[in-house]
Amino acid sequence: MNPLITQNDIDTYQRDGVVIIRGLFKDHVDAIRAGIERNMADPGPYAAENLHAGEGGRFFDDYCNWTRIAEFGEVISKSPAAEVAADLMGANRVQVFHDHILVKEPGTSKPTPWHQDGPYYFVDGIQNISFWSPMDTVQGAGLRCVAGSHLWEKPVLPKRWLADTSFYPDENAYMPVPDPDAEGMDIREWDMEPGDAVAFNYGTLHGARGNTTDRRRRAFSLRLVGDDARYVERPGPTSPPFPGHGMKAGDTLREDWFPVIYQRGVA
Repeated sequence: MNPLITQNDIDTYQRDGVVIIRGLFKDHVDAIRAGIERNMADPGPYAAENLHAGEGGRFFDDYCNWTRIAEFGEVISKSPAAEVAADLMGANRVQVFHDHILVKEPGTSKPTPWHQDGPYYFVDGIQNISFWSPMDTVQGAGLRCVAGSHLWEKPVLPKRWLADTSFYPDENAYMPVPDPDAEGMDIREWDMEPGDAVAFNYGTLHGARGNTTDRRRRAFSLRLVGDDARYVERPGPTSPPFPGHGMKAGDTLREDWFPVIYQRGVA
């Protein structure tokens, strides 16, 4: 396995759906920071501002830019993330799903709502992983994940962050968004240095605190899938939508759009 992780990390990821990987992107912090600045100066079609008028600070996010932001492409191809992902997922090969940046400027008190990523996506399968890596020191203001929530029998209702409305029409197919603090759930949260990464399953319930510090909180996320990833139909447009993908239910993800970046036993 990759020297950045241990068998205990793998066991923790499989059991809890979340684990901290120290230094995963430590050699790529400058590149990611440069890519974030390039992305914010030239947003893609999915860029969003996630605050209502009058709310302080700025909460910017954007995704699916790795093919046009050279720094993100470099990190995906040169960092150890794909090999670490294969070990944590128990997969023989790893495909890119997408990248995502989230920036909360100082004085942004709004938290990222509790949610699972999986219901927004058109991909199904147990072997999946998201890495959330801050590019700034995080102390008591980072990502929060509910351990074991990736094993819940029913997915959590996906909602639009700004409008707070249901993402799909059939709300009965989902459980209501819980309040993990009020319900005493096992919430995992870490102080982090730039380049550290939280690894979590697409089914893991997570959110993030607001940024009331005097420094920026720039985060880079990388979403990857393993051997069992299959296209699945959802009851409405997914996020990301990937228009024109042409896949049918049960298909493996097309490799020209979602390239294989690691294969076990292949140099």
